[in-house]
Amino acid sequence: MASNPKSGRTPEPEPDDEGTTPEAESAEPAVHDINEQKDVLDSEEAAEPLSDEDEALLDAAATDLVAEMRSDMLRAQAELVNFRNRVERDRAANRDAVIAEVIRSLLPSLDDLARAEQHGDLEGSPLEIVATKLRGSLERYGLRSVGEVGEPFDPHLHEAVVQLPSPDVTVETVADVIEPGYALGDRLIRAAKVAVSSPES
Repeated sequence: MASNPKSGRTPEPEPDDEGTTPEAESAEPAVHDINEQKDVLDSEEAAEPLSDEDEALLDAAATDLVAEMRSDMLRAQAELVNFRNRVERDRAANRDAVIAEVIRSLLPSLDDLARAEQHGDLEGSPLEIVATKLRGSLERYGLRSVGEVGEPFDPHLHEAVVQLPSPDVTVETVADVIEPGYALGDRLIRAAKVAVSSPES
């Protein structure tokens, strides 16, 4: 643009329609070039090989990460095994509880068969076969009778109905079984009602 001969000064450039002057437009490519040069320098710095110390730090971090993941995996496996064992124990306990409840409901029938057997009513009768099969079926589930004459008295297994002093014993002993008890494995279903001989004081 020509200078004003009256003022002797070059007039300021007028902005265009978008509000930018020609000098500002010429400055934008320069800024763009500087940014490109900076990106190139940054990429060159990033491409430099790692030092031994940096590589050691990265290896240590990777090792720690693998060890942590392995520890988490082993912990999860242990928790799964414990969960399975707990489920199996609960399942077995529930099974034993159900069997014990069924057997408990059959105890009156077993008592009737036992009394009939003591009186000789089962011998040679069809009920003798029924009693044998019933007892065999229950024994397969682990049912066993509790209370025998001559064994030491155990309050955990026996219920003393009668207690008589006797010079023939030195410890409390089962003298007679009034009503047999039953146990399923380690679970006592019913204590045996017994008469107990006690040592004389």
